[in-house]
Amino acid sequence: MSLDNLVGISLDRVTPDATAIGRLLGAAARNIADAQVNAISAENRFDAAYKAIMQLANAALQAQGYRTLTSKPGHHMTMIQTLGQTVGLTRETVIALDGLRKQRNVADYSGDIVTPAAVEACLAQAQALQQEVLRWLKQHKPELSDNK
Repeated sequence: MSLDNLVGISLDRVTPDATAIGRLLGAAARNIADAQVNAISAENRFDAAYKAIMQLANAALQAQGYRTLTSKPGHHMTMIQTLGQTVGLTRETVIALDGLRKQRNVADYSGDIVTPAAVEACLAQAQALQQEVLRWLKQHKPELSDNK
């Protein structure tokens, strides 16, 4: 399904805004840095890394001229699942990111313990996504990138 097919269902069209995208990229970078602070709990480190993934996915979606309809359920899932269409992530990577989304939901809504291994996996995925989104922006949308 194309991104246009999702308009009105889970996406809305927007005009790409370099300032808004820059803010999302900056927030993601700060969250990745926070996720590396060993003095805070594994849960908070995981949350920071996961939040960075969401901010990066949101930046990629907005760069393509879309945003999720946050009034509809599933906007986190939509942001992750559109990464193949926005920045060309592989199906395997999208599945891994969606697994982190599910793990975050379990931790948030049931109080399950977040393991150090889960934190490291989420952080590694956030860092890899950051590199991919920045590379994609520079190559395909340099007008929206700080790295012009």
